[in-house]
Amino acid sequence: MVTIKSKKEIEFMRDVCKVVALTYQELEQKIKPGMSTWELDQIAEKKMRSLGAIPAEKGYDIGIRGIPPFPASICVSINDEIIHGIPSKNRIIQEGDLVSVDTVALKNGYNGDAARTFIVGKASKDAERLVKVTKQAFFEGITSSNFIVPCP
Repeated sequence: MVTIKSKKEIEFMRDVCKVVALTYQELEQKIKPGMSTWELDQIAEKKMRSLGAIPAEKGYDIGIRGIPPFPASICVSINDEIIHGIPSKNRIIQEGDLVSVDTVALKNGYNGDAARTFIVGKASKDAERLVKVTKQAFFEGITSSNFIVPCP
C-alpha cells in the first residue's frame, strides 16, 4: 500500500534526515585512530539530541525473549565485522580501518535512517577502492530508478 505524504509530513521527513546527515558530518570530523566505538556513539547521541531528535536504536527491543534491548545510539562495525556492531569502550579504531556506522534518528514521529562507511586515516588501496565503488554503485542505483530521496 502506498501512502501519499502531505507537505508537512515530507517536511518532517526532511528534517529528521537532516539530523542524520549532520550527525554523520560530526562523526566524520571527529573519527580518528585511537578512539573507541563507544566514543563515536556518545558523539552521535549528543549531536542527535542537540538537534531535537532521539537515537531510535537506543533501547530498541526486537521482542525476542532473552535478547536485551539495543544498548547504544548507533551501530558500529569495523572492517569485515558483520553489520550492527555494538559500540564498546574496548573496541579501538585503528589507522586504516573501515568503520561502518548505522544511524536512526527519531523526530516528530518520523525516522531518518542511513548507514555510512568512513575510512579512518590512510587505508589500503583495496579498501579505498571498495568504498569508492560501493558509493558509486549506490548512486547509480538511485539515478537508474524512480526512487526519490527526501533527504537534503
